[in-house]
Amino acid sequence: MNYPKFFNDVETISLIDPLSKILGSLENGFVEFNYIDSVKAAGHSCPTVGGAYLMTSRALKTLYPDSLPVRGQIKVEFAESLEDGTTGVISNVITNITGATDKSGFKGLNGNFARHSLMFFNVDIQASARFTRLDTNQSVDVIYNPTSVPPDPKMQNYMQKVLSGMANEDDVEKFGILWQDRVKRILIDNSDNVITVKEI
Repeated sequence: MNYPKFFNDVETISLIDPLSKILGSLENGFVEFNYIDSVKAAGHSCPTVGGAYLMTSRALKTLYPDSLPVRGQIKVEFAESLEDGTTGVISNVITNITGATDKSGFKGLNGNFARHSLMFFNVDIQASARFTRLDTNQSVDVIYNPTSVPPDPKMQNYMQKVLSGMANEDDVEKFGILWQDRVKRILIDNSDNVITVKEI
């Protein structure tokens, strides 16, 4: 499987998943996600998928400074509805990593390890997302703003060709390279500039 090499440079996210431990799925419940996992789940790499991954990584680091995050013990809230803009894409990336779902997730074993009712929409918050530890009720608001990392000016021309069906193979390749160049600049070169985490 071939993909842009910078995917390997994005920091991995490690967690403990008690359900996986109990069911013998993962030794000691240790689970690790990397950016390519999110790309495969979403079907593409873009500023939205990259931003969701980065938001989750930074939020979990802040909530769990001295221990691994516990998958299934994290609540996530959004100001927008599920259908608004890119909220669905972002929530899917976050679900994949944290296990949190709205109503569709795992119902638990005898009341334990439930994953449903951990994700909420249309919440009165001023952030891209709010992450909360269920064991301590500590929360962080995460704001993602990639506008400071604009696309290469040449990308728009290639995009128009691709979307109109007028692009040749060289145009398609160059468009993809420029598209992923912006994702790289967001995730690798400017990750500290596009993400703000506020403890509340």
